[in-house]
Amino acid sequence: MMRKLIAPLLTLLLVVGVGAGIYVSVNEQLGKERIVRVRGLIGSEKEDFFRDPRVVAALEKRGLAVDLEKAGSRQIATQFKLVNYDFAFPSGSPAAEKIKREAKVNKAYEVFFTPMAVASWKLIAGILEANGIVSQRDGIYYIIDMTRLLQFAIAEQRWSDLAKHEAYNVKKSVLMATTDVRQSNSAAMYLSLASYILNNNNIVDSAAQIEPIIQRLESLFLRQGFVENSSAGPFNDYLVMGPGKAPLVMIYEAQYLQEATRANSGLSDAMTLLYPEPTIFTKHILIPFNDKGDRLGVALADDPELQKLAIEHGFRNRDAAGFRSFVKNHSLSVPDTLVSVVEPPTYEILEQMIVMIEQRYKGN
Repeated sequence: MMRKLIAPLLTLLLVVGVGAGIYVSVNEQLGKERIVRVRGLIGSEKEDFFRDPRVVAALEKRGLAVDLEKAGSRQIATQFKLVNYDFAFPSGSPAAEKIKREAKVNKAYEVFFTPMAVASWKLIAGILEANGIVSQRDGIYYIIDMTRLLQFAIAEQRWSDLAKHEAYNVKKSVLMATTDVRQSNSAAMYLSLASYILNNNNIVDSAAQIEPIIQRLESLFLRQGFVENSSAGPFNDYLVMGPGKAPLVMIYEAQYLQEATRANSGLSDAMTLLYPEPTIFTKHILIPFNDKGDRLGVALADDPELQKLAIEHGFRNRDAAGFRSFVKNHSLSVPDTLVSVVEPPTYEILEQMIVMIEQRYKGN
């Protein structure tokens, strides 16, 4: 009697199990089919964010999967057929404005932003402090006086010329290391900042204002020698090669903060971050070219989980409380807000300066 009852029961369980398996498999397949693939161009500083499995999963919840190509922001604005992509996500508002005009779109999403900062070492900060270039603010973080730094750089002072230079007794020029200004936004932001200071603390807004300062601007870039196309390059050199390679490196604050929170961080107690005064923000603006790109822009700008993950990658966004919590949890010495902030010039003015520097590169 028991055997007669067990056999049908086992059959029923088998049928239910197979049915459930088929149901799950079909649902998974349908879920995959519902995922929309979005193809876009991004600056390299955002690659880690998009590759983060948590970001991938959060986007999948929104029915999105992103296929990426990396390029410099100026390259994105000038060298790609944008019709082949669903979105562009450059660094910096000048490049974003150029892309919007090229693609004939009005919509854009300011997803997050980051101030420019200077990766350096405490021994370098000490020397610069002795020379009135660096000071500590609120006992928390370092400020670098960009006006005074540029005076030393343009005068072609060497580190060995500075007072109290014994800890860094080298004959290298006092220069900011940047990426290639012909390709990369981080160098373009340094150019924007330097041009503002050399133009009597005014945003350059005409060709007439470029002419008196262009030679001094050129020297800041040409005297660096070989430079990388991507912001990842000089920052990686900073992490592994010590102050001998470049004592001052222009980076995005987000790069340093993200590295500081890694389990196996390349940062050491000897390293430190300096905040330019004045400084300049880099806005990371997504420009959608179609409905797929628009869906991604909405997700990145509005989804609380994605906004939180952006903060964990060191970016600032409209969730100021979330950023403060991130900073506190990781014991990071960063300013809550920056007051002395300048805007970059228009794309056309910035492009004029870059082209003039580019011509000098070719002439050398």
